[in-house]
Amino acid sequence: MADTTVPVTGGGLQTIDGVPLKKQLARATRQSKLRALMLVAPLGIFVLVSFIYPIVLTLTRSVHSPVFGAAFHRTAEALQSWDGKDLPSEPVWEAFVADMKEARANRTIGKAATRFNYDVPGTRSLFTRTARKIRKVKEGPYKEAVLEINKKWGDPQLWGYIKQNTAPYTAGFYLNALDRKYDYTGKIERQPEVRQIYVPLFWRTLLLSSLVMASCIILGFPVAYLLAHLPLRISNLLMILVLLPFWTSLLVRTTSWIALLQTQGVINDFLVWVGIISDQQRLQMMFNATGTVIAMTHILLPFMILPLYSVMKTIQPSYVRAARSLGATQWTAFWRVYVPQTLPGVGAGSILVFILAIGYYITPALVGGQSGQLISNLIAYHMQKSLNWGLAAALSTILLFGVLGLYWLYNRLVGVDNMKLG
Repeated sequence: MADTTVPVTGGGLQTIDGVPLKKQLARATRQSKLRALMLVAPLGIFVLVSFIYPIVLTLTRSVHSPVFGAAFHRTAEALQSWDGKDLPSEPVWEAFVADMKEARANRTIGKAATRFNYDVPGTRSLFTRTARKIRKVKEGPYKEAVLEINKKWGDPQLWGYIKQNTAPYTAGFYLNALDRKYDYTGKIERQPEVRQIYVPLFWRTLLLSSLVMASCIILGFPVAYLLAHLPLRISNLLMILVLLPFWTSLLVRTTSWIALLQTQGVINDFLVWVGIISDQQRLQMMFNATGTVIAMTHILLPFMILPLYSVMKTIQPSYVRAARSLGATQWTAFWRVYVPQTLPGVGAGSILVFILAIGYYITPALVGGQSGQLISNLIAYHMQKSLNWGLAAALSTILLFGVLGLYWLYNRLVGVDNMKLG
């Protein structure tokens, strides 16, 4: 076969058509990288559209709220020189009237009033009623005309909140998510006790998710041990039973637990029948944290068993036999030799179950009741019913960074390199 390169006196090689070999290799490398990039481009676009973009949009919504400021842009400009002590001067009232008329004409007064109502509850009707009546105001003095419509506009604190809400960016949603708020002067203060619900709900979410994770470890470890050590014929049958929940609808599994756990359900009827409890002492296992933990443990248990099984299957039985031959008891050999080798599977299953549990929605909504719901249920409420997307985005962001923080802590204490899924 003929050589396609020729030496040159300048110290380099050239192809037979006179192109430097180094340049030809660089071109081939670029083409190879371009083909690889084209192959992964669809996946990259999918991840960008379905994962990265929603996260960026959530982060933006949690701090960006231009609705009220856009509707009352004249008022926002006029309030810049207001000292916040007494009622604003006449130019502010004139700008306010003009903005009210324009917002009503553009049909944006409802959205603006709803946004303001998030920070000052009970004021939405004040804005909408005033907008309906303010069309009769043709000329000044505008202050007296607005106060005649509703005397609540004579409260300087209300105008302080108006000045705050005209800003397009705010940290108010995050403060609300942490049971804090701005007062009318812009200082941060605690929410009234009756409205402090989000921080306790975050702690409840962490607690219930931890209980579900611990329950999955306690129940999943022996099942995974049996799967790894029973004869193949029996272990295959047991594996089918473990995987069976994946073939059943999540809604069906949850409603089945409702039939089992309710006061007149199967479990209570059985306990009454065998005489463990009386008919008047039936257990309350529904619409509370107990029902949430039980149902979620059943649903998430396979996610703990499979990583444990994949690690246990690779542990050589000779290790335990060697420990027994050196004088260790069966329990010592199991606890000191076998269990440490399963920790990568325990870590993988734990973090998988915990992250899934912390964001669960359907099961707590159906069986959790007031004391068994998680933060995800409140996020869904604000997205679907109250339409406070800014607060829902703030709660979601805090939950996201909380999970990332726990993952970082796990990496620091255990190490992601020690986590194995098989």
